[in-house]
Amino acid sequence: MPVSVVTYTIMDKKFYITTAIDYVNGPPHIGHSLEKIQADVLARYARVNGDKVFFLTGTDEHGTKIQKMAADQGLSPKKLADANSKKFKDLKKVLNLSWDEFIRTTDSKKHWPGVFKIWDALVKSGDIYKRAYRGLYCTGCESFKTESDLIEGKCPIHNKEPELVEEENYFFRLSAYSKILKKKIEEGELKIFPEFRSKEIISLMEKGLEDVSFSRPKEKLSWGIPVPGDDTQVIYVWADALTNYISAIGYARDEKEFEKWWPADVHAIGKDILRFHAAIWPAMLLSAKLPLPKKIFAHGFITVEGQKISKSIGNVISPNDLVEKYGTDSFRYYFLREVSPFEDGDYSETKFKDRHNADLAHGLGNFAARVAGLVGKFSHPIRNDFKNMELLLEQKIKTVQKNIDEHLFRFEFNDALSELWSLISFGDVYINDKKPWSKELPDAEKEKILFNLVALLNSVGILLSPFLPETSKSITKNITLKGKYVQLKNIPKLFELLE
Repeated sequence: MPVSVVTYTIMDKKFYITTAIDYVNGPPHIGHSLEKIQADVLARYARVNGDKVFFLTGTDEHGTKIQKMAADQGLSPKKLADANSKKFKDLKKVLNLSWDEFIRTTDSKKHWPGVFKIWDALVKSGDIYKRAYRGLYCTGCESFKTESDLIEGKCPIHNKEPELVEEENYFFRLSAYSKILKKKIEEGELKIFPEFRSKEIISLMEKGLEDVSFSRPKEKLSWGIPVPGDDTQVIYVWADALTNYISAIGYARDEKEFEKWWPADVHAIGKDILRFHAAIWPAMLLSAKLPLPKKIFAHGFITVEGQKISKSIGNVISPNDLVEKYGTDSFRYYFLREVSPFEDGDYSETKFKDRHNADLAHGLGNFAARVAGLVGKFSHPIRNDFKNMELLLEQKIKTVQKNIDEHLFRFEFNDALSELWSLISFGDVYINDKKPWSKELPDAEKEKILFNLVALLNSVGILLSPFLPETSKSITKNITLKGKYVQLKNIPKLFELLE
């Protein structure tokens, strides 16, 4: 029988997946795209399995950087946030994303009620207090740093010395949650992928977590959500931004909807914000008496020809430009197949073209064209009879399905695609071995071979759907495996060779 995607263990009856919300101090670049595509694959995979899915993304729009950048450009913070948030929202079409909700932290109707409610919950738990503070503040990270966070006195991410700040803020009692969070991670209640990141967080908690600032004085930062009951203070970025994961699904607005989706099944984030998601966020949830997310998946960064993406270097690449030049599915394929899900990955135009030509044009495109060509030249209709499917072929399809499932369970997108491409290679070998063009073969034998090839190509098309949705549609919509005879329409040329 043709592949019909099985009930995969990766999902439950509901599947709630989030990405980090992007900071709107600039337009999106290819580094922002990786996480969105990865989350989209998981969301689409869940839908294929019949799960109810909620896929959330959005933008983080408050803070010092936005306030300062807007002032430098002669804009209000809201105008700057509106302009750049729209560019991130437009990625839905550019990258063919299937998110269900796009949350903005400036949304006073959807987001702010959740922030106020969780703040009150933290206050009631006794975990919010006010004190004077003197510390090192990195504007780029929107966070205070300790000496141990710095390398040669500089922020390792932004390569700048933080400024010395002295002010009175509200603090969250994060230090009270070191032991309990460590235990919950070790016991698997909160799972962190990859495992070496989990060990990093456990090591951090063994040293003891420090209390963190949850507000800034309004006189220094006016662009933000006001602290309830204190007009002199503005809620600081993490208490505001992290709450999007619950505010977007109804926390403080629609408790029934909130209870339907929470806890999150997967938080997909970059490695640079793992501390906030594996320490501050779960501690906030415990303080507010809310369940913890099930999994945190932390991916690496994207470099361009070995260098960090930077405006000063001039290597910022827009996903819009690459998609316009090469197409959405080529873009998706490169970043899912070429880039390690856990380590930093590199983009270069040479590697992009090589991967496109070898795997898409020569690999998938050539296989689809071979099958379509062979069927088109056969002189009789091909009977739709699954008794003719070879056992070896059926076993191969089932094995590939199972392995893809296991790889995605561990967020190994590159290995999942490698497994799928093994099915395409299998098909090419099958054609070469069976030689359905041979004049010595009787028509009945040719018919069986061609039926097997059509069923295999259809299986490839179905399994491709979470990864390359448009390509998958181009294949499967032209194959009909119902009724007495197989119907294979003219499959368009899927991929051209790149010059």
